[in-house]
Amino acid sequence: MSKRDELIAKYADDLRNKCKIEPDMALLTKVTIGCGPAIYNADSATVAGTDPSELETVKKNFLMKKLGLADSPALMEAINAVINTYGKSEPRKHRAVVYYMLAKHFGKESVYA
Repeated sequence: MSKRDELIAKYADDLRNKCKIEPDMALLTKVTIGCGPAIYNADSATVAGTDPSELETVKKNFLMKKLGLADSPALMEAINAVINTYGKSEPRKHRAVVYYMLAKHFGKESVYA
């Protein structure tokens, strides 16, 4: 099993056990690949859910640039909802899992088609 496959399995486990979501494995794989080499770096592989500047980066770089969404309060509301679903007790959340849940939330799976 490759390192990426191991990470995808770990992300799927987080979705099932921490978020109570049955993952679409094809989409999760595409989101993970879309994260690029960031998933292999301990710092960039995770999202600090309590860091406002980090959440702003997720909003600008993922929601607005990657998914093509217009800036609105709904974007930060969705990020906060995903952080809550993942669990406030999880200090650092896997970026691929957060991006997966956001793509599903906004119905933007087609970006990864």
